[in-house]
Amino acid sequence: MDDLDEDEEVGGAQRPFGAAAMGGALARPSWLSSPTLGRANRFLSTAAVSLMTPRRPLAPPEKVKIRTLAVEQRTEEDIEGSHGNDGLLLGRPLEEPDQPITEKSLLEILDGIVMMYNLSVHQQLGKMVVVSDDVHEYAVALKDTEEKITRCPERRPDILEELQKSQKVFAEKLNHLSRRLAWINATIYSKEKMLDVYWLLRVCIRTIEHADNTGSLFAFTPEFYLNVAMNSYSALKNYFSPSNSMDELPGYEDTLTQLAAILAKHFADPRIVGTDIKDSLMQALASYVCYPQSLRAVERIPEEQRVAMMRNLLAPYEQRPWAQTNWILVRLWRGCGFGYRYTRLPHLLKTKPEDANLPSLQKPCPSHLLQRHMAHLLSQDKDMAASFLNSVLNQLNWAFSEFIGMIQEIQQAAERPERNFVDTRQLKVCATCFDLSVSLLRVLEMTVTLVPEIFLDWTRPSAELLLRRLAQLLNQVLNRVTAERNLFDRVVNLRLPGLESVDHYPILVAVTGILVQILVDSDRQGVSRAAAVLLSDPCFQLHSIQHLLGENEPPATGPAPPPPADRKHFSLHAYTDYISTDEERKVEQMLTFLTEQSKEAAASAAPTSEEDLCPICYAHPISAVFKPCSHKSCKACINQHLMNNKDCFFCKATITGVEDYSKPASS
Repeated sequence: MDDLDEDEEVGGAQRPFGAAAMGGALARPSWLSSPTLGRANRFLSTAAVSLMTPRRPLAPPEKVKIRTLAVEQRTEEDIEGSHGNDGLLLGRPLEEPDQPITEKSLLEILDGIVMMYNLSVHQQLGKMVVVSDDVHEYAVALKDTEEKITRCPERRPDILEELQKSQKVFAEKLNHLSRRLAWINATIYSKEKMLDVYWLLRVCIRTIEHADNTGSLFAFTPEFYLNVAMNSYSALKNYFSPSNSMDELPGYEDTLTQLAAILAKHFADPRIVGTDIKDSLMQALASYVCYPQSLRAVERIPEEQRVAMMRNLLAPYEQRPWAQTNWILVRLWRGCGFGYRYTRLPHLLKTKPEDANLPSLQKPCPSHLLQRHMAHLLSQDKDMAASFLNSVLNQLNWAFSEFIGMIQEIQQAAERPERNFVDTRQLKVCATCFDLSVSLLRVLEMTVTLVPEIFLDWTRPSAELLLRRLAQLLNQVLNRVTAERNLFDRVVNLRLPGLESVDHYPILVAVTGILVQILVDSDRQGVSRAAAVLLSDPCFQLHSIQHLLGENEPPATGPAPPPPADRKHFSLHAYTDYISTDEERKVEQMLTFLTEQSKEAAASAAPTSEEDLCPICYAHPISAVFKPCSHKSCKACINQHLMNNKDCFFCKATITGVEDYSKPASS
């Protein structure tokens, strides 16, 4: 843009007097001197000057004389011109067709409009929404005050007088804000302005589609076109008054589908390298799938693009930012999982949400079509399924471990005698790790439900390993969360601001959904394999499963001490509005089955000497020997290790193979 300004200054010196005078008449007004808008203002002003003072006369264009010289004969003077010689650079080449003179200027103005919206207009549109929020707050306050006046006893005229004063203040303020809101809706959020923003959205969509067809040149598309496409859709959806419905816009359904195709294709486009714009595209897609109308638009894009989008979402998490990706998969599942039909968590129903329009507070709207695409991809591509689930399990292990470490620090700070304030940032990170753990568990539940053979069909090379890792993590989560008066329990009961989402229900219900799927809803062979793996894990404790239904662990000796009067045990039976009777029956069936299986396993278990235990986990007997170094461990440890590293635990030699090991009978 600075170069354009310089071109105009140079060109102005060479123009005839009339053109210069016309350009001078377009002096920049003082209100255009804002530093925020400076670059866009220069761009628009330059475009306007170019439009008003064309570089070439409006008469029919003359034939430009082109000096034809062989490339090797051309000198610098021939190309750039000197001493009255125009040179080869001046004039339009013969092969370039005559175009309207104003075309370039109109394109510059269009660029300026899009840039102006990106720099300031969208922000200003958002600021006006605050007035609507204020009107709502004052209306609620006025209604509350009027109810208090009706309940005020006659013997307290002093209170009645204060309430009437408050009523008068609220009414006057509400009247003032309502007039202002009416003016805003008539001038700023009008139907005409809505059509303008909609036109801008369609222009950006057409530009992005055209740029996409250029192949590798798409990398040079200005980022603000993508930003404006996302922001203008957000403005149409969230800013304009309900009287101007988006559904009434011409061709709105098709526009939604076009925008869905752009988001689905470009959120993982390798031609886009900017971190900020990649994050914006990912967040826009995550928000897009939260609302029924825009989710249906995603389902209307061509099947090839839908499958490609799901393939990108199922790429291993270690190679990219994965939290938003996981959130998208969770939204596609929400409404189908075990006890996962809620909009807000049970313990938060009595609190007022900060913003009911947030994507996370929308009613569940699962996409069965995209779920089928996911199931087909994971079922057909075994390598992709193994790498995806390995990354999900790794991230779950990390997120839950970080969460446990943070609540330990929070508990220690709360127990100190001196007054301590826990850092709000630490509380926020702690709650985020908990939410990530829950969402990762829900993705595992979706995978187990849609493609159970990934874990239970042991003809697949990684199925047994994935099932053992899954059982290990589920047992760890259950043991940490269900133990009586444990760390998790104490921190939840503190009810610290910032940890509102941390509660027993979301994480225990997610774990229960996975267990019910592999122990109740699968075929007989799958159920027996899952039960054997779960019970063989050294961390398995039956009372953790009993805790789900409110059953306490029987004490080792003597009767159980009565619980405190103000303390309630967690039980799925208490959430009748969230857990269906069929789901409760399945949990009871699972508990009965595991109780029987654990008794049989305890009766048939043979003692293992310490020498025969795996030196890595000390939980399973040695069952594998590495080649060529001949070191040993259990199969679970070496298989999990080989998914991320090929070096031996002990000597760091490269492992070329793993063979079964059984202890010789003589020893």
